[in-house]
Amino acid sequence: MSTAGTRQEQKERTREAILSSALTLAQEHGFAQISLRQVARHAGVVPTAFYRHFQSMDELGLALVEQSFDTLRQMIRDAQRDPDVFANIIDAAAEVLVDTVKQYKAHFAFVARERFGGSDAVRGAIRHELDLFVSELAVVLARLPNIERWRSEDVQMVSRLFVRNMVYNAEEVVEMPDNRPDLEERIKEGARRQMRLIVLGFEKWES
Repeated sequence: MSTAGTRQEQKERTREAILSSALTLAQEHGFAQISLRQVARHAGVVPTAFYRHFQSMDELGLALVEQSFDTLRQMIRDAQRDPDVFANIIDAAAEVLVDTVKQYKAHFAFVARERFGGSDAVRGAIRHELDLFVSELAVVLARLPNIERWRSEDVQMVSRLFVRNMVYNAEEVVEMPDNRPDLEERIKEGARRQMRLIVLGFEKWES
């Protein structure tokens, strides 16, 4: 392995350590309350090493937003590739959502907390990413029966309803204590009922 390759790998490890430390500290204190020095100390690097990767805490926060929403995008891509999801989209969507939030709980907790209480830059980035997610989900929903002939603004509208539902239920999973299958099932059933209520309007909606 070349020296340049080794240096690049070390650089990536340091960047990931900084992101991971910021995520951990944000869970304990809130991202707006932690300092650059706290993050650097937790990651085991000096502040000057931090600046080789991020110019400010806001830039670090934006990187965490991007990393968090990459998880959501992957969830949608995986769903599109799975024929079982479209065969039974409501039940499958509830399962996928809860399982994904449990797997990436720290990222979803970061988004849930910072979309209202974070810095202006981080809040704005989260709003922007949610809008992008609405548009990406609309492309998926446009393939469903009764929707394929809708106007694009109506598809966007129902996509936003689904995203708001998803965000609400994701926040419930984030707050759920570990090892509580009863609460997990209650959240899934609530998500299914809410989505069915939305879907019942598809056939009657005149776009």
